[in-house]
Amino acid sequence: MNNGYEFFAEVYDELTGNVDYEKRGHYFHKIMLDNNKKDGILVDLACGTGSLSEYFARLNYDVVGVDCSEDMLAVALEKKMETQSDIIYLNQRMQDLDLFGTVDIVICALDSINHITNDEEVREVFKRISLFLNEDSLFIFDVNTIYKHQHILNNNTYVYDCENVYCVWQNNNLGHNIIQIDLDIFEYDKENDVYYREQERFCEKAYSLDDLKMWLDEAGFDVVNMYADDSFEQPNDTTQRVVFVAKNRECKNAIG
Repeated sequence: MNNGYEFFAEVYDELTGNVDYEKRGHYFHKIMLDNNKKDGILVDLACGTGSLSEYFARLNYDVVGVDCSEDMLAVALEKKMETQSDIIYLNQRMQDLDLFGTVDIVICALDSINHITNDEEVREVFKRISLFLNEDSLFIFDVNTIYKHQHILNNNTYVYDCENVYCVWQNNNLGHNIIQIDLDIFEYDKENDVYYREQERFCEKAYSLDDLKMWLDEAGFDVVNMYADDSFEQPNDTTQRVVFVAKNRECKNAIG
């Protein structure tokens, strides 16, 4: 069983076909405009196969996509070749973020922060992001909530039956707000009329909103808004995803 996203990267776009990247990108862009950010250098952290990166490149942001998976980035580079965009892709873990200079916006979408299952590493990610953000710049990210882990994901199993991929998604609640996710992926080979099976395993951890706010403050951020799911409503006890909007208080002069 793979411990990562090697095979998952090949079928990721088909399995996430329910994610409307145009709609998500428009939503994040509205948040940026509301905070007077309409241009500049934008980092798409944990960019995966680059769908959001491509969206913001079309809006003329200078986009840097960062992901720890070489396989995900390989798919992103294929998209870049097709669109002839100017996106720069970096193969880095969030915890080791190291940019060429300071930037204006960092986005981390689709519960990527939840994939870090160690509190200290989340705090380190926030510090690294703050280090490379200009003063009064934006950090926007979303997280799955403890409610979602306990009541929606929990020990449930989901089946995705796509045109060329069949996936069984099994959740195992390990306690301490950690969910182990096991994927059995069957990809159809049309030429030979057979399915090939691969397995992937990874974990997600849900964090309390208070802890996230405290760690952001420690890293030099002010939380200016928190939204429920992809709306502009305030979160409540049954919110499944929370979108954080934070501003860097000062530039740490990380470069030079």
